[in-house]
Amino acid sequence: MFVYLSKKIAIPHNLALHVLSWNEANGWIACGGERGLLKVLKLDGHTQPGDQQQQQQPPPKGTPGQSNLSMNQTLEGHQGNIMVVTWNEHFRKLTTSDQNGLIIVWMLHRGIWFEEMINNRNRSVVRDMKWTPDGQKICIVYEDGAVIVGTVDGQRLWGREVKTQLAFVEWSPDSKNILFCTLTGEVHVYDNEGIYSHKVAIHCLDEGTHTNVPVAGIQWYDGHRGPEPTVPALAIAFENGRVQLMRCDTDDRPILLDTQMKCSALRWSPSGTAVTIAGMQAQGETTGEGGSMREVGVVQFYSPMGQHLRTLRVPGHSLKAISWDGAGLRIALAVDSHIFFANIRPDYLAAYFSHTLVYAVLKKERNEYAVIFWDTRRDERYTKYIKKLLHVKAGEDYCVLATKTEEAAEQHILIVCNDIGSPVQSQYLTIEPLHVCMTSSHVMAASEDTVYIWQYRSSLPSRGGVAGVGDTLTLTATSASTIPPGSASAGLVPQPHRRRVEQMFHIDEYEGGASDKEAFRHPGTVCQDPIACIAASDSCLVVGRESGTVQRYSLPHLALDGKVLIQTRPQVLAVNCASSCMTCIDINGILTLYNIQHRGKGQMGEQLDFERKDVWDMRWASDNPDLFALMEKTRMYVVRGTDPEEPVLSNGYICSFKDLHIQSALIDDLMKNPDSAKKDILLEFDTKSLRDTSDILTKVSNLKDAFTYVEENPHPRLWRLLAEAALDQLELSVAEKAFVRYEEYQGIQFVKRLRMLDDKVKQKAEVAAYFQRFDEAEHLYFDIDRKDLALDLRIKLGDWFRVIQLTQGGAGAGASEILHRAYSEIGDYYADRGKWLQASQYYAKAGNNAALVEAYYLLEDYEKLRGMIDALPEGDPLLAELGRRLTTVGLCEAAVGAFLRVGDVKAAVDSCVILNQWDLAVDLAEKHSFQQIETLLAKYAQHLLDKTKKLEAVQLYRRANRHQEAARLLAQVGKTLGPPQFHPDRHKKLHLLAALEVEKYKKKTFDGGGAGGTNITAQTLNSLITQDQTMLMAGDKSLENPWRGVEAYHVYMLAQKQLFDGSMEAALRSCIRLADYEDHLDVQTIYSLLALTAYYTKFFQQASKAFIKLEASPDIPKATRQKYEDLALAIFTKHPPRDPASRMLPCPRCNTPIADWTVICPHCSYRLPFCVASGRPIFKKYLTPEAASSLAASASNAVEPAASETIQCKTCKHRMYASEARRLRHCPFCHSLLVHKYVS
Repeated sequence: MFVYLSKKIAIPHNLALHVLSWNEANGWIACGGERGLLKVLKLDGHTQPGDQQQQQQPPPKGTPGQSNLSMNQTLEGHQGNIMVVTWNEHFRKLTTSDQNGLIIVWMLHRGIWFEEMINNRNRSVVRDMKWTPDGQKICIVYEDGAVIVGTVDGQRLWGREVKTQLAFVEWSPDSKNILFCTLTGEVHVYDNEGIYSHKVAIHCLDEGTHTNVPVAGIQWYDGHRGPEPTVPALAIAFENGRVQLMRCDTDDRPILLDTQMKCSALRWSPSGTAVTIAGMQAQGETTGEGGSMREVGVVQFYSPMGQHLRTLRVPGHSLKAISWDGAGLRIALAVDSHIFFANIRPDYLAAYFSHTLVYAVLKKERNEYAVIFWDTRRDERYTKYIKKLLHVKAGEDYCVLATKTEEAAEQHILIVCNDIGSPVQSQYLTIEPLHVCMTSSHVMAASEDTVYIWQYRSSLPSRGGVAGVGDTLTLTATSASTIPPGSASAGLVPQPHRRRVEQMFHIDEYEGGASDKEAFRHPGTVCQDPIACIAASDSCLVVGRESGTVQRYSLPHLALDGKVLIQTRPQVLAVNCASSCMTCIDINGILTLYNIQHRGKGQMGEQLDFERKDVWDMRWASDNPDLFALMEKTRMYVVRGTDPEEPVLSNGYICSFKDLHIQSALIDDLMKNPDSAKKDILLEFDTKSLRDTSDILTKVSNLKDAFTYVEENPHPRLWRLLAEAALDQLELSVAEKAFVRYEEYQGIQFVKRLRMLDDKVKQKAEVAAYFQRFDEAEHLYFDIDRKDLALDLRIKLGDWFRVIQLTQGGAGAGASEILHRAYSEIGDYYADRGKWLQASQYYAKAGNNAALVEAYYLLEDYEKLRGMIDALPEGDPLLAELGRRLTTVGLCEAAVGAFLRVGDVKAAVDSCVILNQWDLAVDLAEKHSFQQIETLLAKYAQHLLDKTKKLEAVQLYRRANRHQEAARLLAQVGKTLGPPQFHPDRHKKLHLLAALEVEKYKKKTFDGGGAGGTNITAQTLNSLITQDQTMLMAGDKSLENPWRGVEAYHVYMLAQKQLFDGSMEAALRSCIRLADYEDHLDVQTIYSLLALTAYYTKFFQQASKAFIKLEASPDIPKATRQKYEDLALAIFTKHPPRDPASRMLPCPRCNTPIADWTVICPHCSYRLPFCVASGRPIFKKYLTPEAASSLAASASNAVEPAASETIQCKTCKHRMYASEARRLRHCPFCHSLLVHKYVS
């Protein structure tokens, strides 16, 4: 950081100031001094955070604001010397006290300060007053040890008498603790209720002096805008110059400072990044007896970690107080009877490269730095979040971020990023990078005694004109295969057999040279002359040390070329592009210039005749070794050699200096609103030579004078301006000479081409096109009636909209071809921007079918894609691409049509296979004799079976109309489900699907025999079907009668449902029928259920038969059979095995009366069909004719006239009673939609 004095305000009557406080929120300055002097001041153009007052006429961007006083009010009320002034920023109150103990609270009313409250305790002097960070409470301490804590509205909370004399008070950031400093130098900690806690350990004082050195100041930074929670925030300063920085009041490892001066005040900056210590320092030597050393006011700036940042010397005899403004860019000093103001120029974490401004902002809510990469040309931002960021430096095309790792305490990492924030390369460091710089090929980092050099990019041009990188890439290094040739990252491609890319050396080891990073060993000695700063160009590295010695090393060999001796400690070094001169800004802000070339004019290390004071920023021109720009206070100077030009008012940081053009940025304004910065913070300046050349070219008609001036002040930018002006005036000889001096081969060739033109108007038109004034060039062509040249110009420019206008106007020959090309190019224009609807319209006009297919595909306009199948001629290769596009979106039929029109049957079949449309694939294969489909189907099915995906294989066979294979696989899956007690519904579903597949196979075979035919033909086909099925299903008996398995599990579930519903008689009928399916259900399942239902319905004969089966089954364990025997004995000892009387109905075949639960007629062995809805056997006379007629009359119109009392399902051909079917919409057996059709 840099600091310089900017303004001084004198106090009337030469009254000495004692105290000073700057309101950070609103910008008011309160100062108090002798004889009751109390003033409130405010500077114009001083906008603080939270200050809503706006200036009527704000100063121009980049220029420093005015420093006139907008408020200067004297507050009357105190008689004695003012001792304390403190602000309550939240409630806009000012609290003051004097040596008589009078305390006054002031409030602002209509722009004037008035007394609000007065308190007087005459017994002692008020030594200090502090408000809590939220402004709700105030603590007042008196010299005699009295402590009073009150609220903002004047209420007293508590008071206490401390048995010691007090000097200062401070609140903790959370307002839970209060720190009291005694006159003897002790610091005591109390809680917010006044209860003593502990004493703060003082480490910065020598043994035996703890009670003799008074405290000069104490402040605990509240951290609301601070850097990190782990850095020190509590600062305690003693009058002997010792300072202690602590992280908390119990920190046992504080940072200790010795400022070598008599301290009088201490303040943290608003951002917590610096602590300022003010006081008086003795300078000079005593002269003779009784002589004394002269004391001067000094302000020391330190970082929170104790690193010395800056020293500011202030004229005067007594420096009493110091205070910061809210933005952290100014400090106010109370010196004698004056207020001095000093401007602060912070060292922001910011850099500029490749039109990109990269800057870092601490996000307190995330405890991370937001590193923002702002592309200033396109106004685009890319944000990356990094913890523990230390440095941001930039080279030509990349920037480097230095961070501290969280894994290891002593490890740091350097990350090279491109202009969008993407990491390109990174390297770990074993040293702490206190200083970092970057060139176009190297990154340098230095600790106190060690220098690290990393060649991240080769400075030697490789083939193709692209630089290469060394042989080590780590972490995020980009692969060579992913970087296009000629791109900005192409130079980062790893190349073998390069020299070492990481080197290190100790600053005191001159002869040893640099070592590889792995081979470097620290000597272990403490460096007595630490490194203060580093800088580099493409060919040299300079290292400045605190003693003033600057060592120059050549790059990339790192040979020590020489040393430069500077009288003071260097703060910032910079080297010009030719590595011949070096500028140094020392610790006092003085800039000097040195010759560092070891060959050529002058002596190595010679100081040139140039010096400027209060310099806080500078930059060499990147293309001229004699030019550099510097910032001196609020003015920017451009220096040529040692001659400065006229200054320009500016307050911005210099970003770049190239082509006599300077770009700077108002980083101060940027940090106020970092997330939405505007381009008006970017400032641009031209050097005097560029401005003068522009004026000469504008005002002087004779270009020879301008040529002479540029010769006297040569620069490529000036030669380019002269050449362009000469072209504009058609002074071709001058233009040619200027292009030669500018070394612009294309310009020389352009001048030659102009000389070949015989018409001045053509020459003017070409020049206008050269300067990109295309409309002017077109008008010139029209003036000479050369519309063809105007058309050619627009075609070269790619201005196809204008080409259409010119072509439709009849300009040129071959207008139709040009028009179609223009339409196609405009379609490409919209396609590049993702506007496919507009693109499709222009592609249609151009007849560009290939692009039209792409546009319709991306628009998902599949109807138009289908329409293009018929629009394209047969055999057009585009049909194949169209078929592939349709396949990707699942439009199988359209894709097949496209492939067939192009004659590619295989592609059509492949499309069907990809989309799993096997039925269509098989049909295509049969129609076009494509034999490979069977092999492909078999391979795919076997592939699914190998992965035990049998259901997927079933689906495959079903789509391919291979019903017999599907049925066989379904039967196999059914066998793997286990016993029927587990998921009987799944068993039924699988058997049902298998049966349906068998039916489809029968229907397909029958339909294959022809649509017509006699009964004989049908019987023959049925016989063939039966034979074919028998041969096909020989390996699986369950498929010989596939409906039987469905019936078994259907009846089983029906019996279970009836049993749980309490319909015991219906359950008994279902269980008796269930006994007929021992080939699908096990004995224990069937007969245990039958025995249970028979017992409940008192059909003990049926129960006896069931127990006999259970006791005789060898499949049931012996112990279980014994239990069945015991249970049967217990039942039948009480109940004889007889069934109750049942209703008798005639057998449908032999008319013999049988019980209504009979399954097989005992007389004619007729197997009675059963109702799939109720499980009852179906008899012809089960319902009366009146009931059957009534049921038929109540049926819907879709139901056929009732011919009998039962309904047959058209899908499974199973029957049910009409009385049961009335309440059903789907078949309870196969679950297909039920169409009522009465059958006898």
